[in-house]
Amino acid sequence: MAARMYNSGELYNHVSTTLSRILIGFAIGASAGISIGLLMGVSGFFRRAVEPIVSALNSTPKMSLFPLVLLFLGVGETARLFLIAVSPMIPVAIQTLDAVRTVPHGFVEMAQNYGARRRDVLRRVYLPASTPQILSAVRVAMGRCLVTTISVEIIGSPSGIGHMIWMGWQTLATEKLYIGVILAGSMGMTSHKLLKRIERRVVPWKA
Repeated sequence: MAARMYNSGELYNHVSTTLSRILIGFAIGASAGISIGLLMGVSGFFRRAVEPIVSALNSTPKMSLFPLVLLFLGVGETARLFLIAVSPMIPVAIQTLDAVRTVPHGFVEMAQNYGARRRDVLRRVYLPASTPQILSAVRVAMGRCLVTTISVEIIGSPSGIGHMIWMGWQTLATEKLYIGVILAGSMGMTSHKLLKRIERRVVPWKA
């Protein structure tokens, strides 16, 4: 079955669609999460304004937001990517905030004594010191991103691994269902190993 789907191009279509959604949504969500977490960590006003929203979204099942997202963004790829991006953004923002708040204040004072401006302190003190914890959060967030992507494709997508799993169930084509589950698991395992390798290169001192 897998060979037949591969030869027909069906398997490539589903896998490439899911991969593109994961990569785009994860890139947007992780970048936004790091930025929000850093700003919450260095600005008390911004933290008081945004942290309640982040906490509420963290405890809200992401798929429960899908009908609301469809209502505002319409039925299409934009709504799917928005929900996929929110999934990694929230945990990354929370972990980045925690990482920034654990940076020793002595580092900040030393940089300020040498004339560093607030932007320089953020870029050269807070961000490097928080990088190990941020990368750990990114690794966990990738798993959430994959789960949300598959869930979105099951509920409302004409293509993707989630769609293939759902159609395999609906049409009793259990081979497609198994292939989809194996592919999703393989993506999760591969992304975890890849991010772990990147983490070892970026912060070799963490080990």
